[in-house]
Amino acid sequence: MPMPNSYATASASPVTYDSAMQLSAVWACVKLLSETAASLPLTVYTKNEQGRVEAKLHPLSILFNGKVNRYQTKNEFFESVFLNLIVHGNAFVLIDKLGDRIVSLLPLMSSQIVVSMLSDGELVYQYTKEDGSIVILSSARVWHLKLMGNGTIGMSPLAYQRNSLGIAQAAESAVTKIYANGAKPSGVLTVDKILTSAQRAEVRSSFKTLTESTDDRLLVLEGGFKFNAVSLSPQDIELLASRKFQIAEICRWYGVPSVMVNDNNGTSVWGSGIEQIMQGFYKLTMRPLLEKVEQSMKVHLALLSERDSIEFEFNFDALLRADLKSRFESYRVAIASGVMTPNEARQYENLPAKEGGDKLYMQGAMMPIDGNENEDPNEPEHPEMPDDLLLKKG
Repeated sequence: MPMPNSYATASASPVTYDSAMQLSAVWACVKLLSETAASLPLTVYTKNEQGRVEAKLHPLSILFNGKVNRYQTKNEFFESVFLNLIVHGNAFVLIDKLGDRIVSLLPLMSSQIVVSMLSDGELVYQYTKEDGSIVILSSARVWHLKLMGNGTIGMSPLAYQRNSLGIAQAAESAVTKIYANGAKPSGVLTVDKILTSAQRAEVRSSFKTLTESTDDRLLVLEGGFKFNAVSLSPQDIELLASRKFQIAEICRWYGVPSVMVNDNNGTSVWGSGIEQIMQGFYKLTMRPLLEKVEQSMKVHLALLSERDSIEFEFNFDALLRADLKSRFESYRVAIASGVMTPNEARQYENLPAKEGGDKLYMQGAMMPIDGNENEDPNEPEHPEMPDDLLLKKG
């Protein structure tokens, strides 16, 4: 995976995929992005002169409605794909075909892939299997998704946020050490005489519970012994404030509002209500991510002959749906202005179609601004919508 050319300083703690995922903020952000994207319905459309229609019998539509590979359903497949994409900046999927038809899509772990460019500009993928053997895959066998980068490979968020993650890991380690030692500070035990090596070892063994373990026995110091703490308390190093800041810092890397990973500190800059925060997250973080995948599917999975007539779309309406009252009000306006038929509105609410509900209606009072001199005064106004076509549940 691509790494920064240089680091200003060494990270406070070594950062790996496993150590990063042990941070609750990283886990929550990656889980939120991966599961939300994977849960959206994926629809394959074909375009014609009248618009576009759902291509339910297209091979890729059939594939994504069943098992995408021998191990995964559609949701499980996209969870793996988005996990690798979000953490490593690249996701690799092995394509298996029967003739021109794709019969399986299998995610490969990004950490096991090395991308190389040949002299003719062709990309090849070196895949290291679990048994240590290496397989070279051509670009025709690999569906490569990438975040922003140099055009051939995406930049790795895990690599670029190593300093932030290192500080967060160091804070977690400090908390673990504090509680493992019963919140005891390290210190120096002094005495007003010189000790031999044997006496020094005996004193260290006898009084080690002053700084180690959770043993709370009362120790009595005598003979001129004094204990002086040398480590700072959690309050002195503002450990709690530092950990809170790291949550917001990690969320910034992933474009996730911290309130969406159960952080209730501070206020949002996107609005005072959770609805505004979620709307901003869906539009500014989720939508660009999903459009990247939709366009990549069209280029890498569709046949060359059908690229002009096929579209892939994650159904985003389920995430952006307003409350019931707002939805019904928008349907009323759309139907009254002739934009939507009653049956189209009923379909959005999973209600059965009504006879006569496929007609477009217009409010009778609406007229052209410049009037209509040829209008027959005896001609009735536009028909009103029948009462049985109104949006009513049941």
